[in-house]
Amino acid sequence: MNILILQASPRANGNTAWMAEEYKKTAEAAGHQVTLVNVSRKKIAGCLACEYCHNKGNGACIQKDDMQELYPLMAEAEVLVLAAPIYYFTLNAQIQAPIQRMYCVNAPAKVKKMALLMSSYSPGVYTGATAEYHDICNYWHAEDSGIVTAKIDEQKTDETKAKIQAIVSNL
Repeated sequence: MNILILQASPRANGNTAWMAEEYKKTAEAAGHQVTLVNVSRKKIAGCLACEYCHNKGNGACIQKDDMQELYPLMAEAEVLVLAAPIYYFTLNAQIQAPIQRMYCVNAPAKVKKMALLMSSYSPGVYTGATAEYHDICNYWHAEDSGIVTAKIDEQKTDETKAKIQAIVSNL
């Protein structure tokens, strides 16, 4: 399968980045084609709600930023993995911008499955992000292949690695 991982942690060696890399290694070992993009290093603006995409743009966003690199990757992805830290009870802004900019195409054409990887320093802060993820899966008609969370004492552990391996096996 063609897998796209959008990793949104600004910390290059942080916990979310580690989770995304573990997913990538496991999926590649299983024979999948994987592209990992660190969206926190991209310049992606939020949606302007200008409706250009649904009028004159014929599905193309008026903004010409680094999201232009993601649109073709999203169009070919069969599996989309969102990897983001939790900032103040929700997915961080770096992952929100690319998610919301998909408005212009409505839904990625080939995405059939999704997964969510989240890290936080606190327990019990995942409810809002999990609800948003499930709403996206439902709207895009994508199967939820799994969610892995890792609070401070679960980060970069063999147990978390095993959880990631388990959701990859759901593909």
